[in-house]
Amino acid sequence: MHCPFCSAVDTRVIDSRLTSEGVQVRRRRECIDCKDRFTTYETAELSLPRVIKSDGSREPFREEKLRAGMLRALEKRPVSSDKIEASINQVKKELQSHGEREIPSRKIGETLMGELQRLDHVAYVRFASVYRRFEDIDEFRQVVESLEEQPD
Repeated sequence: MHCPFCSAVDTRVIDSRLTSEGVQVRRRRECIDCKDRFTTYETAELSLPRVIKSDGSREPFREEKLRAGMLRALEKRPVSSDKIEASINQVKKELQSHGEREIPSRKIGETLMGELQRLDHVAYVRFASVYRRFEDIDEFRQVVESLEEQPD
């Protein structure tokens, strides 16, 4: 690692610790030349699969699209930002866990619906109505009845 102060090539690690979340390693380093100290953070670089759209085209996974869909469904609902971020991370984790290079957009939508169902039933119905293209009130009724049948 290059020193950010003098650009020397050699630095040494003085201390390494896991961050409180356990997803990063915090390293305290010292430059061998100028003796200045600095901190670096190391995280695993995990790639998300490419998305296969319903028309067969492929595009990179974009977290901002996932977030936008979730936020649209949760608009004016009493769900904290922390829970929303945790759900987004859960969806990404699930997508990565399949180990596939490509994943159908349908699978992403179903995974997101599962998270919304867990978070907020109204948001779930909102998302499902658009995602599944409800055509009449009976489709809404079926979804609401299935939610009522589920234990809390």
